Amino acid sequence: MIQSLALEILKTGANVFLTGEPGAGKTYVLNEYIDWLIGCGIPVAVAASTGIAATHIGGTTIHSWSGIGARDSLTPYDLDSIASNEKTVKRVQKPKVLVIDEISMLDGRVLDMVETVCRTIKQRGESFGGMQVIVVGDFFQLPPIAGRGEMSRFAFESRAWDTAKFLTCYLTEQHRQEDELLLGLLASIRKNDIDESHYTLLSEQTDIAFPDIEPTKLFTHNSDVENMNTTRLKELDTQARVYTMVAKGNKQHTANLVKNCLSPEVLELRKEAMVMCTKNNFEVGYVNGTLGRVVDFDSEDGLPIIETSDGRTIKMVTQTWSVMNEAGDRSLAEISQIPLRLAWAITVHKSQGMSLDAAEIDLRNAFTYGQGYVALSRVRSLQGMKVIGLNSQALLVDPRVVHKDEHFRSDSEDAEEAFNEMDEEEALAMQRNFVSLCGGKIDGGSTMKRAPYAAKGKQDNTYEQTKVLLLKKLNASDIAKERQMALSTIWSHIEKLADQGEIQGEHLHSLIPPYISWEQVFPRISDAIKKCGIEKLKPIYEELGEEYDYDIIRLGRIIYSAQK
Repeated sequence: MIQSLALEILKTGANVFLTGEPGAGKTYVLNEYIDWLIGCGIPVAVAASTGIAATHIGGTTIHSWSGIGARDSLTPYDLDSIASNEKTVKRVQKPKVLVIDEISMLDGRVLDMVETVCRTIKQRGESFGGMQVIVVGDFFQLPPIAGRGEMSRFAFESRAWDTAKFLTCYLTEQHRQEDELLLGLLASIRKNDIDESHYTLLSEQTDIAFPDIEPTKLFTHNSDVENMNTTRLKELDTQARVYTMVAKGNKQHTANLVKNCLSPEVLELRKEAMVMCTKNNFEVGYVNGTLGRVVDFDSEDGLPIIETSDGRTIKMVTQTWSVMNEAGDRSLAEISQIPLRLAWAITVHKSQGMSLDAAEIDLRNAFTYGQGYVALSRVRSLQGMKVIGLNSQALLVDPRVVHKDEHFRSDSEDAEEAFNEMDEEEALAMQRNFVSLCGGKIDGGSTMKRAPYAAKGKQDNTYEQTKVLLLKKLNASDIAKERQMALSTIWSHIEKLADQGEIQGEHLHSLIPPYISWEQVFPRISDAIKKCGIEKLKPIYEELGEEYDYDIIRLGRIIYSAQK
C-alpha cells in the first residue's frame, strides 16, 4: 500500500494498524495524519511503548499516559485508583484519537490494561471507549521484554487487538534503503529464509572503511557500550569535567530513578567527546536521542556546550527527573544531572527508529529475536555498514511474527482493494462524518479531496498503462517498479483488466515465476478456490497450507476466473 492511500484510510476514522518495513514511511504518514487532525481541531493523544520511541514522535509513554505506570496487572483497586486520578481522567477523556507508536515492543497484557482504562474512564462500552486507535510499528523489530520465566506476548495476541478490529495498512514503498542486495537480505530475514549466501554477504562487510564519517557502533549489550565509550573518552587529550548526580526524596523512588535514567550518576566529559541527549527539551531544541559533540565548556559555570549533528550549538544545563504523588502536585523523589551520556556506541535497542549513514555492528552476542534485523536495517546501503561479527541467533525473527505477517499483508490487500473500489463520494462522506463526530471541522489547510490515483476519471488511464507494460511481457514486480506503485496495486489492476476482458490467459504467462511448475500448482489452487470460494485470498492461502505466497494465489485466481 502506498502512503497516500494509507493516509486516506486513516481519515475515515477506522482503527488502523500502520505497518511496513523500516524505511517505508510509517512515521511520515503518522505525522501527516496528526497534522491533519490538529488542522481539523480533533484532539489526539500521541504515545509510544518506550521512552525513546515516545521522543521520536513528541509524545509520552502509553504507560504514563494511561496511568498504569509499571503495573504488570490491573486489579479492581488499581482501576478505581486510576479512574479517580483527576489528571489521568482529563488526559484520557479529552482525545478522540489515540496513537501508539512502536507497537512491537508493547506487551499484549499492557495493551489490554490500557484498553480497560480507556473504557472505564470514558464510561463507554466500545473498544478503547470509542476512540479511534492507531497502532504503528513493525513486529519484526524488537519484541516486548518478557518477565523472568515468561514468554513475551505480542500486542496482536491480546484481547484488545481483537476487539479493536484494526484495518491493516501495510506500506510497501521504500525510502531508506537504496541497495538491492541489502533489501534482499532484509526481505529474507523477514521470511526466516536465511541461507549460507546471506552469511557470506555479511562476511564481506568486515573491511568497510569510512574515510569521511565516524560510524556509530551498535552493540547488543550495555556492558559493551560502556566499555567502548569509556575507552574512547580516555583517548582524548583534553581536560576532563565531571558532573555528579544529585538525588533527594524517598530512597526507593530515587533508586528507581537512578536505575532508569539514561544519564549516569557520574558523567565525565571532555572536548570532542561524542554525546547523546537523554531528556526532551523542545524549547531549547533537543530530544532524548539527539546526537552531538562537546565543543566547549562555559567559562562562567563550566556547563558543557555541544554541537549537534545538524550544526546547532546548545549549552546543556542541569535537568530534573522526578516521581510525583498520585495527585500530581508533589514530588516524592527527584534526581538532577546534565542530560547527556557518551555516544560513540549505543545499544541496538536504543537505535530502533534511527536512520544512520554509517554503522559498525556487533552481533556476536545477539540474544533475542529481531536484534539483527533492527541493526542491519538502520543503514541505507551496504556501503554504510561494517559488520564486526554475528552469532547463529543474530538473524532470527520470531516464527509467530513470520506467520502473522502473511495475514497482515493479506488484510492490507483486502483493505486496499475495498477502498479503491469505493465510490469517491462515499469515501469523502466517511471522512466528513468522522470529523463531525469528533467535533472538528474542515479548515482551509485540511482538504478532503481524495488522492488523484483513486479518482474515477483517472482509473481507466492507469489501468491502460499497466496493460501496456503487461503486453510487453514484464512481470508484476517490474511493472510495479516501472510505474512506481505498490505491487498489490498492480495485481489489483491485472485482476480488473482480466475481469473486463482487456487481457487474456496468454497475456499472463510473464507473471508466472520461473521457479513454479504451473502445471502442478494451478490444479491445487483451483481445488482450493472451489472449496473456499473466490472472493477472499486468505481462506485459499490457509487451505493450501500456507505453502504459496499471495501473489501466486492471486495469479491462480485470475486465471481461474478467466477460464470460467
